[in-house]
Amino acid sequence: MGFVAGLIGARVRRTEDLRLLTGRGQFVDDVELPRMLEAAVLRCPLPHARITRIDTGAAARQATVLTGAEVKAVVKAPQPVIWRNVPDMRLTDAYPLAVDRVRYPGQGVAVVAAGDRAAAEDALELIEVEYEELPAVSTLEEALAEGAPRLYDDWPDNVCARTTIATGDVAAAFAEADVVLAESFRFARQMGTPLETRGVVANWDPFTGKLDVWLATQAPNLARELLAEVLGLPAAKIRVRTPDVGGGFGNKFDFYGDEVLAALLSHRTGRPVKLIEDRVESFVATVHAREQKIDVEYAAKADGTITGVRGTVHGVLGAELGTIAFGPCYTAAACITGPYAIPAVEMDVVAVMTNRTPYGSYRGWGLPKANFVQERMIELLAARLNLDAHTVRRRNFVPPEAFPYQSPVFVYDSGRYADCLDLCLEAVAEAGWAGRVAEARARGACVGIGYSFHNEITAFGPSRIVNLSGLQHSGFDEEVVRIDATGHVTVHTGQSAMGQGLHTALAQIAGHALGVPFEDVTVVSGDTESCPYTGYGTGASRAAAVGGAAVLTAATRLKAKVLRIAAHLLEASPDDLVVENGRIFVDGVPHRSVGMAEVGDAAHRRLEGRLPEDESPTLQEREVYDPVNVATAFGCTAVLAEADPETGVVTLLGYLVAHDCGTVINPLIVDGQLHGGAAQAIGGALYEELAYDDGGRMLTRTFRDYLVPSATEVPPFTLTHMSTPADHIPGGFKGMGEAGVIGGGAAIAHAVEDALRDYGVKITALPITPPGLLAAIKRGAR
Repeated sequence: MGFVAGLIGARVRRTEDLRLLTGRGQFVDDVELPRMLEAAVLRCPLPHARITRIDTGAAARQATVLTGAEVKAVVKAPQPVIWRNVPDMRLTDAYPLAVDRVRYPGQGVAVVAAGDRAAAEDALELIEVEYEELPAVSTLEEALAEGAPRLYDDWPDNVCARTTIATGDVAAAFAEADVVLAESFRFARQMGTPLETRGVVANWDPFTGKLDVWLATQAPNLARELLAEVLGLPAAKIRVRTPDVGGGFGNKFDFYGDEVLAALLSHRTGRPVKLIEDRVESFVATVHAREQKIDVEYAAKADGTITGVRGTVHGVLGAELGTIAFGPCYTAAACITGPYAIPAVEMDVVAVMTNRTPYGSYRGWGLPKANFVQERMIELLAARLNLDAHTVRRRNFVPPEAFPYQSPVFVYDSGRYADCLDLCLEAVAEAGWAGRVAEARARGACVGIGYSFHNEITAFGPSRIVNLSGLQHSGFDEEVVRIDATGHVTVHTGQSAMGQGLHTALAQIAGHALGVPFEDVTVVSGDTESCPYTGYGTGASRAAAVGGAAVLTAATRLKAKVLRIAAHLLEASPDDLVVENGRIFVDGVPHRSVGMAEVGDAAHRRLEGRLPEDESPTLQEREVYDPVNVATAFGCTAVLAEADPETGVVTLLGYLVAHDCGTVINPLIVDGQLHGGAAQAIGGALYEELAYDDGGRMLTRTFRDYLVPSATEVPPFTLTHMSTPADHIPGGFKGMGEAGVIGGGAAIAHAVEDALRDYGVKITALPITPPGLLAAIKRGAR
């Protein structure tokens, strides 16, 4: 059941904002420890080379130096790969530094620690490295070409894994189809670019053998476990603390070699070591994402009913497998049907290694690519059949009565897709977009409207299911709710706060369940030693849904104990009591009441005669929530755009999202998440691309080269909501952290095509850059 009253659903201002906006946040780079050293990494600019000589003698006289061979000699395992979707996938056995061969531009070959960052960088300049440059494969086509140079000599080719996702009779669907439509789509290489770069501080105590780590991470418990594996330490000897995180977007979920390097340097020197990635480094050292090539065919009836889809997802990975391997590429194939009931599916996934930065997590994982493909194919199919695209959407939506619905991989729990589409269309009509298009075209401007419908896999975490699918980690969440002797409530969570309003949302849930004021709840996170365990960390749109469900359940049980103690104090039945604004009173007799502080005192301090004999002291409940299924959020994005056929420049004039994430905890936070995701969708659709030269060297090294949308490029947002609670999740919560980024690319592409409909433009790749759009206009004019 969803909650519609009280703190759940209230537009509460975020508790985090005052501290962060007044400059009182503490990020990793703010951590200062006595005698701390600072580290820097020497990175090779070549895409592929053998290290023939490395001389660290001069540098070692000024700083502590480690090379790849030295690191490999002391660690107990290579860098972990936790997503293994294919049992026989080839692993790259990577280490924090290149050992004898560099496989991508920017790969580290040595690390130094000195008194400060400047001294460390000076020491780097004293390290002499000689390379034998090797042939590189930087593109998908180069990597798959016959006789292509291999990244790994003992592999027969550059493919690390192949798998197929299939359901239904695909052969029959295509044999019986009235129309078969084929298309190929390309997605550029991108990254999350959080405002705060990655950073770590490690202090390996030489006396106790304990390793203290301050880390900007979305998954502190996972980081602790993986550090233990790589370093050969008992996890109990490692403490990971997560201070404020200046944005993650998936980039800070992955486990990097820098964490290991800082720990090893601290062990070598007996002093704390800080390693902060600078912005230039971030473009090569932080994981890349998005780059894929997807070829698909659709089989359909003449009325627009889609009967089958088949094709191939080529994941253009980097030179080494990152923490999540090719997980986003697999997800793109797994979610290729989106919100549509397509009975027959056969999608191959081919994970291809290239001489590029490792592939990793970025907001949305594979969903933005899957959505772009399915929505582009809906539009192309509608055009082929001379049907309205929304008619085709409605004809293929999973109907409400079909839920729970088994898609090719995931079970969708609930949805009212047609209602959400109607909500979006109504909002567009109210905004008067059709009139704006007509007025613009009357004056010769090219303005159009585009739509995209998406669903989102959220509340990620069914542990046994994800273990079976290849994840080498759990997905449950553990939360602890306490009331102290003064009546104040504290929630202890293992989730990470990274700017998404986690503390506010969990405080609202606890306050709502307990009946206490919002300001009487504190949320504590970011310390593996004092906070509970969460399996997967904060990512995959799971913190509010999975963590919130655990808080709600624990707080509800705790409230029952509060009522029993209050009933004893009031000489009443618990069933006759009401909790409101932190006071417990007999229903209909408000003057007979006790405060939460009196109950806390009875449970903690003055127990005699006040705490019932059959109640244990203290007020605390712990809940471990492992969802039986994911939860499916959904939404429809509409975009109003102008395209200049002379310059190829696209200007967004309006952006509207109709959305359903089940029970809304805080509308302000939900809207903020949708705004942020939409901004990143705009960047991916129009601006962002990591570029390489013909030799495979990285060209994109600063924000002068990698364009992200500023406030002048982001149009006004309009958001409207509906609510279809998840019946299987306490509270009915669904996630929405990635929703804004999923549907934006297709909606923008459709708006641009609509604006340029007189030019016959067809968009099959992102981003839509001015040169690319001018080329599309030229192709359409042929």
